[in-house]
Amino acid sequence: MLNDEICKLREQLNRSIEQGDDYSVTYQLSVELDELIAQYYEDLKDSKKKLVWTTS
Repeated sequence: MLNDEICKLREQLNRSIEQGDDYSVTYQLSVELDELIAQYYEDLKDSKKKLVWTTS
């Protein structure tokens, strides 16, 4: 599930920041997390559109 992936990646990002990992590693995790969050909201928007179409 997308929520689980977001939570796992957020934990990895937080660990990376806390451990002082190389900036490129932290940045890549951040970019991946942003993409997952964007996908989550896109899926949410699509599901709301489907709901409107089925209830109209």
